[in-house]
Amino acid sequence: MSTDKHVTYEDAGVDTAEGGRAVDAIKQMVKETNRPEVIGGIGGFGGLFSAAALKDMEDPILISGTDGVGTKLVLAQLLDRHETVGQDLVAMCVNDILASGAEPLFFLDYVAIGHIEAQHMAKIVKGVADGCKLAGCALVGGEMAEHPGVMRLDDYDLAGFTVGVVDRPKMLDPANVKAGDVIIGLPSTGVHSNGYSLVRKVIGVDGIVPGTPEAEAKRAELEAPLAELGNKSLADALLAPTRIYVKPILELLRSGVAPVHAIAHITGGGITENLNRALAADVDAVVDRPSGQVAWDVPPVITYVAEHAGLTPDEACKTFNMGVGLCLIVDAADEAAVVTKLEELGEHPFRVGECVPGEGKVTYR
Repeated sequence: MSTDKHVTYEDAGVDTAEGGRAVDAIKQMVKETNRPEVIGGIGGFGGLFSAAALKDMEDPILISGTDGVGTKLVLAQLLDRHETVGQDLVAMCVNDILASGAEPLFFLDYVAIGHIEAQHMAKIVKGVADGCKLAGCALVGGEMAEHPGVMRLDDYDLAGFTVGVVDRPKMLDPANVKAGDVIIGLPSTGVHSNGYSLVRKVIGVDGIVPGTPEAEAKRAELEAPLAELGNKSLADALLAPTRIYVKPILELLRSGVAPVHAIAHITGGGITENLNRALAADVDAVVDRPSGQVAWDVPPVITYVAEHAGLTPDEACKTFNMGVGLCLIVDAADEAAVVTKLEELGEHPFRVGECVPGEGKVTYR
């Protein structure tokens, strides 16, 4: 089909000049994530990263992980808070490869957005850069894709991936888990980045378009302090970024204080559908849940959403992390040493349960 009218790319809704300004706005924050292995900077057709250090390993295994932030972004857009969702993106990827004992080396992100505005994009990417610094990996590149006519101007989605490495002799393997092992948990900061489809229904934000009077009214409601949350607002509690566990766990693994048999990152599917991924085929995990309540502190925001949704204990544990962001499985004889080391690293570990003969399932008592 032809047209007699002269139509530019900008007429079609893509502002390449603003895209260039967005790249300029993030260059310094990206540079601050660099590791010595990074070659050059952003702006080329690919991110360059030296693998020379891998030659010192007996059998280096590259491990990759990819994820997105999901519908938590609906809240970020409604509340016009974009500075922390990038950390969620990084956390979901680096915590996953950490479960194999891998050190994340570099990260790339992908931002799809209705219309690029340099300062808005800088807020989003700042969260990614902050997450990379917390994980010790380099942000070596990414992509900003403007999708006019497909997404609302202020709508965006985030995805990304990381590549890490572990020496094969040091790689964690669920096959090492045995009956009698104990499960140690590290606390989450709240809902992290899973279960937000249910969260959205509970707090009544589905169908609300950001920038409308209805959105402003809902924003005021979500930003009001709630007694159930210790006078914290739902906005603050629900947008708390996902914890990144990389540095303390790598330090624990490298310390040699005691072997860790397996690690589980508790994400979508909650404890029930993630802890089982760290089990040997002939072992069950028995999670302590006396009187239907787990035996550790659950963030008030998770309790709030679970109660307002009317979830049973089984449903809650299959939906949310229930206050456990990461689980480590160790020999019972090593529990005290591992807990002491984690506490020295500033962590607050707690007993989640133990392993018994079984079929690779998570059960509750």
